[in-house]
Amino acid sequence: MSSYCGNIKFTVFGQSHSPAIGVTAEGLPAGFEPDMEELSRFMARRAPGQNLYSTQRREADKPEFISGLFEGRLTGAPLTAVIANTDTRSKDYSELRIKPRPGHADFTALTRFGDAWDNRGGGEFSGRLTAPLCIVGGLCLQLLEREGISVISRIAEIGGICDEGELLCSTADKDFPVVSDEAGERMKAAILSAKSELDSLGGIIECAVPGVPAGLGGAMLDGMEGRIAQLVFGIPAVKGVEFGAGFAAARMRGSENNDPFRMEGDRVVTATNNCGGILGGITNGMPLVFRAAIKPTPSIAREQDTVDLSTGENTKLVIRGRHDPCIVPRAVPCIEAAAAIAIYDALTEEKKK
Repeated sequence: MSSYCGNIKFTVFGQSHSPAIGVTAEGLPAGFEPDMEELSRFMARRAPGQNLYSTQRREADKPEFISGLFEGRLTGAPLTAVIANTDTRSKDYSELRIKPRPGHADFTALTRFGDAWDNRGGGEFSGRLTAPLCIVGGLCLQLLEREGISVISRIAEIGGICDEGELLCSTADKDFPVVSDEAGERMKAAILSAKSELDSLGGIIECAVPGVPAGLGGAMLDGMEGRIAQLVFGIPAVKGVEFGAGFAAARMRGSENNDPFRMEGDRVVTATNNCGGILGGITNGMPLVFRAAIKPTPSIAREQDTVDLSTGENTKLVIRGRHDPCIVPRAVPCIEAAAAIAIYDALTEEKKK
């Protein structure tokens, strides 16, 4: 069970192969009438089994709301939604109780929870648990749209192949969420090549949030970077987050990294956006921009070295089952969901003042 406790509170529950997974959320506004068709479209973007470069596990990922919703509107009571797990193959994971997958949480989870841990499909450490996160995030995206705030994203890089062009509008309607379709085709070819070699690829997702007002967040532990990073790091496979110029700023001089201020009508703007729309942990009114690094899927079919926990001996492991050769495309809406929750949470806090 994993919980987030801000102005918006929610708890994700279930495991990858349990009968269902779900989420209970509090703090979403009473009377809000979510567009369920829009939520379904958003959920479908991360659903498995849709193409050759994702896992062939097939799940509809259609949430069933069992509390907090009446006649199409949120009641203000805790909102609970569940998603049934219908296409599981638990036998693929029996060996992994004693032979942990390199790069996966198998070893640490067994160390922490012992034989009580449900390791099927990776249990609660599986990317499957991002589906409930996307329910809350999808609702927050709709709430932000009412405030004139949009959350857009793209695959910036996969396997060293970079997208081309600037992220200026949503890629959500694309089969492969990139700015340059030509670059996207090369990324897809690289994924299929890694898959044919019994391997996997990672990548980088870029997210931008135009329309965020100045003044959200706070100093130090209340900063927007930390709020967003907390939720983004809740997505399995995320290994790094950078804002604006990010690590590139470490190689700049102050005169290069500083974003000059100027007036644009009656509004203060910056000529550049190396800060990613955040200064001192507080939004400055420019587009909020960050990137998340996604590691290669650890469950690969190539033979790997591991240990046999039952004998204490070194051994070999060949992982069976259905796994994404690259999780990056399906992680794009998850990054949007995390950003939407963090920003709507901060906006809710500001409205309380």
